[in-house]
Amino acid sequence: MKGLHLKSLLFFAMLMGLSYTPASAQCLLQNGKWINPDGSDCTNTILTAVPFLRIVADARSGAMGDVGVAISPDANAMHFNQSKLVLADKPLGVSATYTPWLRALGLTDVYLAYLTGYYKLDDLQAVGMGLRYFALGDINFTDENATPTGTGRPNEFEVTLAYSRKLSDKFSAAVGAKFIYSNLASGQQVDGQIIEAGTAGAADISFTYKTDLEANGRPSDLMLGLAITNIGSKITYTNAANKQKDFLPTNLGLGAAWTINLDDYNSITLAGDVNKLLVPTRCIGENKEDCDADGNGVPDWREQSPIQGIFSSFSDAPNGFDEELKELMFSVGAEYWYDKQFAIRMGYFTESRSKGDRHFFTVGLGLKYNIFGLNFSYLVPTTNQRNPLDNTLRFSLLFDFSAFENPEE
Repeated sequence: MKGLHLKSLLFFAMLMGLSYTPASAQCLLQNGKWINPDGSDCTNTILTAVPFLRIVADARSGAMGDVGVAISPDANAMHFNQSKLVLADKPLGVSATYTPWLRALGLTDVYLAYLTGYYKLDDLQAVGMGLRYFALGDINFTDENATPTGTGRPNEFEVTLAYSRKLSDKFSAAVGAKFIYSNLASGQQVDGQIIEAGTAGAADISFTYKTDLEANGRPSDLMLGLAITNIGSKITYTNAANKQKDFLPTNLGLGAAWTINLDDYNSITLAGDVNKLLVPTRCIGENKEDCDADGNGVPDWREQSPIQGIFSSFSDAPNGFDEELKELMFSVGAEYWYDKQFAIRMGYFTESRSKGDRHFFTVGLGLKYNIFGLNFSYLVPTTNQRNPLDNTLRFSLLFDFSAFENPEE
């Protein structure tokens, strides 16, 4: 019963969180700056639909503080940076990952499954595919009077196809296309509106630069990556005539990774990512007219097109440039390999208190044996802010089918 109650709250928050709630209801204007009643920066998190698209499923990146834009490529580049696929050492690779979700809250049937793969057509081209499935378990729906209205198994999924190509010896690019389906509470009613499954289409664009360097007489390489993901149509969950549509979690990711070969058996990678959601920030105003100039009941920021939202996201924070900087999320990680068979990883993720307040330390291990690799990660909370992955062990399997062609390797 506890699990069902928690899920009911979760779904209500997911559905109602997409409706407009002015941040100014909790924030105060003081000396030209919006603050919380306790004097801290105004809490104004960015709202999007289908946030499952941004969940890092790969246990390797999960052990490195969610770093992934520029680390060495494998099948999980489908999530972070598809332009890395053509740079992979092997011609074919597949990855299967499983991520428990909300285990810290006592839920046992909520999880994320992610299956990805790539195939190199030749030295210049590669194609990739990914399937992401987010299951939210069983839930008993009720109306505003707590009267049961049925049961359901809400779920969301994404299917992605990508094409990656080398543009030069050191530079590669990729484009990806995806279909998104989100069925949270189809057939139920919220505020008198019938909820239906939401669908959307989106695209990814990414670039990678890789060059060889020398460190203390030993070979090393530097990889830089840029990826803009989930550029696409808005999504809605209602069939009302005046239905409002919500933004996808369009994201800009910048990353760098430096791999140093210490000797013939030992290597270390130092990596870092910076991410920013390219979605309008919620408006804060003393009067309703401040955020709804045309008076149609829909906040102006929600009426922007996806492309308008991308460009406005760099300059629309109510507290100006200082708040824009607080919308950046930072990840740093390190990975040590011995003989390319055993890995130890660690990392750290942080974001501003006013934009989500997530801070956590991660650790993990990796093993490679013949045709498959196995990765583990563990998230260690560093604050009282609860994270859905607190104390959760994640794992990923990677398969190298090219080993069948060269069994002696």
